[in-house]
Amino acid sequence: MATPGTAVSERTIVLAIGAVQVVNILDFVIVTPLGQDFADALAIPMNQLGYVGMSYTGAACVSGLVGALFLDRFDRRKALAVAMVGLVLGTLSGALANSLATLLLARVVAGVFGGPATSISYSIIADVVPPERRGKAMGAVMGAFSIASVLGVPAGLELARVGSWRLPFIAVAALGAVVGTFAHRALPPMTEHLDRVAQRPFVEDVVRLMRRDVLLSYAMTFVTMAASFVLIPYMSAYVIKNLSFPRARLGLLYLVGGVVSFFTMRLVGKLVDRFGSTYVGSFGSLFIGLVVWLGFVESPPLLPVLAIFVGFMLGMSFRNVAYSTLTTKVPAPEERARFGSLQSAVQHAASALAGFAGTQLLTEASGRLEGIPRVALVSIGVGLLLPPLLWTVERRVRLGGAS
Repeated sequence: MATPGTAVSERTIVLAIGAVQVVNILDFVIVTPLGQDFADALAIPMNQLGYVGMSYTGAACVSGLVGALFLDRFDRRKALAVAMVGLVLGTLSGALANSLATLLLARVVAGVFGGPATSISYSIIADVVPPERRGKAMGAVMGAFSIASVLGVPAGLELARVGSWRLPFIAVAALGAVVGTFAHRALPPMTEHLDRVAQRPFVEDVVRLMRRDVLLSYAMTFVTMAASFVLIPYMSAYVIKNLSFPRARLGLLYLVGGVVSFFTMRLVGKLVDRFGSTYVGSFGSLFIGLVVWLGFVESPPLLPVLAIFVGFMLGMSFRNVAYSTLTTKVPAPEERARFGSLQSAVQHAASALAGFAGTQLLTEASGRLEGIPRVALVSIGVGLLLPPLLWTVERRVRLGGAS
C-alpha cells in the first residue's frame, strides 16, 4: 500500500505499472522475432538462437534469487526505479553487440534488472488492489504483453527491416527511459509493508516462503513458463524457414495475434474474478495444447500460419492471466516482493531450461529447423500439468484465506 497521506488513484497506479510492464515485456519479446535478423548479421546458427533468450532468463533467475533476500525491505517505488534504470542500460547495450558473445552479455545485464522489475510491479498491484478486483487489474497489467505485440513487435520488425536490427533495441531503451520517469513521478512512496517486515527475523521470513502453498505456486509457475518457452524462441525462424512465410509479413502475425490477445486478456481477467483461476486456466491449457498439436506436431500443419499465431496467443492469454492472478493471492502483504522475486527466478529458470531443451532437440539442416514436432510434444505434455496445480493452489488459497 502507499504511504498514508498520498492520494494516488488505483487506476493511476495500474496505468503506471502497466506502462512499466510494456517496456519490460517488449525488451524480452522483441528478441525472438528479431532472431533471424541478428542470426544473419552476426552469423549465429539458427538452432543456437535459444541461447540469446537463455542469457536473459538465466540472469533474471539469479537476480530473482538474490532480490528475494532484500526487496521487501525497501520502498517499492525506489526499488522499481533502480530496476528500470538497469533495464534501460542493458537494452541499450544490446544495440552495440558485434558477436554472439557480446549480445549474450548485453542480455545478461537486461535480465539482471528486468526480472526484479516484474516482481516489484506485481507486488505493487497486490498491495493496492483488493482480491475481489485483482483479476481485472492483473488482466489490465498483463495486457502489456498484447500491447507489446500489437504495437511494439511489428514496429520493431519494421525498424529492423528498413534500417538495422540494432534500431529496435535503441527504441525500446528510449521508451524505457520515458516510462521509467513517468512511473517514478506517478507512484507514491510505498512503505507500509516495511513495518511488518521489521517485526520478524530474516530466518523466519525465509522459512515462511518454504510452506506448501508457496512451493506449489512456484511449481505452477515453472510448468507454465517451461511449456511456453520450449517453443517460443523458434517460432519465427520455423515459419520463415520451414513454412516459407515471407519475412516482410512477420510483423502482421504479431499484430493480429496481439490485437486478439489484448482484448481477450481484459475479458479473461473478469472471467477469473467470476469463475476462478482453475476453470479459466484449464481451458487455456487445453486450447493451447490443441493449437500446438495442429500447428507444430502435424506436418504439414493443419492450420494456416496466421491461425497458429492467433490461437497460440489466445491460449496464452487464458493460461497466463489465470495463473498470475492466483499467485498474487498466495503471499502475505509483507512478503510479496520477496515472493515475487523468487517467482521471477522460477519463471526465468524455467524459460532458460526450456530454451536449452529446445536447442538440444532441434538441428539445422539445409536451411530448415528439424525436430519441431518433438519440441511441440514437450510443450503440450508440460502444459497439461498445469490444471491439477491450479486446482490445488486455488483450493488451498480459499481454505487459508490468503490475499
